[in-house]
Amino acid sequence: MNSMDQKYLSPTSIIDSDHPTVIEYANKTVKNAGSDPVAQAVKLYYAVRDNIWYDPYYPFYLPEHYRASNIIKSGRGFCISKAGLLCALGRSLRIPSRVGFATVKNHLATPKLLEFIGSDLFVYHGYTELYLSGKWIKATPTFNIELCEKHHVTPLDFNGQEDAIFHEFNQEKKQFMEYLEYYGTYADIPIDNILDEWKKVYGEDRIRKWMDNFEKTGTTNPD
Repeated sequence: MNSMDQKYLSPTSIIDSDHPTVIEYANKTVKNAGSDPVAQAVKLYYAVRDNIWYDPYYPFYLPEHYRASNIIKSGRGFCISKAGLLCALGRSLRIPSRVGFATVKNHLATPKLLEFIGSDLFVYHGYTELYLSGKWIKATPTFNIELCEKHHVTPLDFNGQEDAIFHEFNQEKKQFMEYLEYYGTYADIPIDNILDEWKKVYGEDRIRKWMDNFEKTGTTNPD
């Protein structure tokens, strides 16, 4: 990694790796991991995967909805907010980190979630890339272990040496997650890009309804 990539170590207003809450969370998580960045990254991954609850109805349209320190405080988030948190935790420990995005097809999404989104395509699905042992490694800390057990999906493990980006099949060998298109990697979460693409795919009326539900009830979930 060259000097031009300092941005992958620097905090932003959303990936606030310099926030005391983020620094404390990272240091506590890697307390027994030693100084090896790979071991630290693995500890961070599992902390985000399992201690931050996956919530597909988490708010999504303002910077504070994705801010890493806020995700720690709320203890929940969806794929993008969890990927951003892992990125922030990595940077707080001087591990170069960035966020990546892709469109994925979720073959096992619940009927309720499919109806909510209006599609089985999850546009701008978020994951994290960590620079370890001289290369970028992909990690997806989205689905906590309890959720995986509920849906009979083997939890996605991460060893800090190989990409861990998707559950291709569930435990019954049914196809679960399929990556269709990559949007690239970013030093920060591109909220405007995400919202623009969601409006194209899901419809502006649907996005506005999600926002209105959150403003009225504190959740985008209509139930």
